[in-house]
Amino acid sequence: MSELVITTLDNTNAVMEQAVVDAFRSSLRGELLTLGDAGYDATRTVWNGMIDRQPALIARCAGVSDVTACVNFARAHNLLLSVRGGGHNVAGNAVCQNGLMIDLSPMRGIRVDPQNRTARAEAGLTWKDLDHETLAFGLVTTGGTVSHTGIAGLTLGGGLGWLMSRQGFTCDNLLSADIVTADGKLLTASKSQNEDLFWALRGGGGNFGVVTSFEYQLHPIDPTIVGGMILYPVTQAKEVLRFYRDFSANSPDKLTVFAAMMCTPDGLPVVAMIPAWSGSVTEGLEYLKPLREFGSPLADLIGETPYAQQQTLFDAAVPFGMRRYWKAGLNAELPGDLLDLLISNMAEAPSPYTFLLFFHIHGAATRVDLAETPFTARQKQWDIDIVSQWNTAEDDEKNLGWTRALWQQLEPYTKGAYLNHFDVDDGAARVRLAYGQNYERLARLKRKYDPANLFRMNNNILPAA
Repeated sequence: MSELVITTLDNTNAVMEQAVVDAFRSSLRGELLTLGDAGYDATRTVWNGMIDRQPALIARCAGVSDVTACVNFARAHNLLLSVRGGGHNVAGNAVCQNGLMIDLSPMRGIRVDPQNRTARAEAGLTWKDLDHETLAFGLVTTGGTVSHTGIAGLTLGGGLGWLMSRQGFTCDNLLSADIVTADGKLLTASKSQNEDLFWALRGGGGNFGVVTSFEYQLHPIDPTIVGGMILYPVTQAKEVLRFYRDFSANSPDKLTVFAAMMCTPDGLPVVAMIPAWSGSVTEGLEYLKPLREFGSPLADLIGETPYAQQQTLFDAAVPFGMRRYWKAGLNAELPGDLLDLLISNMAEAPSPYTFLLFFHIHGAATRVDLAETPFTARQKQWDIDIVSQWNTAEDDEKNLGWTRALWQQLEPYTKGAYLNHFDVDDGAARVRLAYGQNYERLARLKRKYDPANLFRMNNNILPAA
């Protein structure tokens, strides 16, 4: 190969000479992959099987110096750039077509400070990795609901999780971050250094640079919580979801309760309530009695559960590689007509792997002022997610069509959005909606730190004029 076709930031094709590629490769400690190299296809594969883009170059960064070299190279060559952490984003923003993909997954170092209850974690880690280290000291931070989610994307986008009602969102537990900005500089952002950038990183996504490591506040937790799920036949969905709405609305901070409409592994449609109680086990079992005594469940799987196990509860239902399309919105209320609409539509879902989730947001996550971080999902509410999943391209049309039709009915009920659940067609208007009153401040900071919008493969904030 003597030359490489690349895509520029101007969305035009150009040719890069092999000598330029070779010089770039020699500047890196990690691997530089191109089409046909061993590991290229595995590295460009992400959670959503719908994403099939081919970067011209994939840099598997071994450390911060590699990240800096990548940013400088992309800027010098006006090269389309994407950044991969855990690769779990449904829109596939980690993978660019004919550009440079920065792969952070080799960067997996972590150090826990049990005395100060903090952890410094590199951006290639997943929540399973981080939990494994922090739980050894009886400590955790809010960290999503699927253990193979990357820490970077979840944190930068806000960070829902089982512990958000007790400890706030993941971004609320971020103490500092090391970040390579568009000019190739490595900065530390915290409440005492580059404070404006630190504000932007707590919910502003990947718009401001490549975060190479995160410092988290950790919190004590008993190794065993009360968790699991209770399953009901779908014929009881109307009664169960109304009970769930009322029960979860009054939850104490120690309790987060989600709900789902889904199919069991053998294809049986069910409705589930999924609690996580992070206080005393005895107290939790007592508090959850009304939930466990409601209706006629098919199976009650609630009980003493290791926190690490609770974090893997959804893992098997959302494996890497399935084809996916996702729509979600925030709802301050769950009126009966909305629940009925969701129940009737789910009965027509074209794939048994598709499910509907209710994430309940309350407690500590809602007691942060809207101006404190860019993240605006601060009222008591539910995040309703339509997670459509199927296996073959032949089924794309019917699954996409069904999801879009349901979203068209659901969207008028919604009052906001959570950016980590945006799909590829959630554009600029939805991004503005999600940030609300904080968007203009973010746009000014985008102009300061990334005026050319080098970091655009994300829920993009345009630099202010």
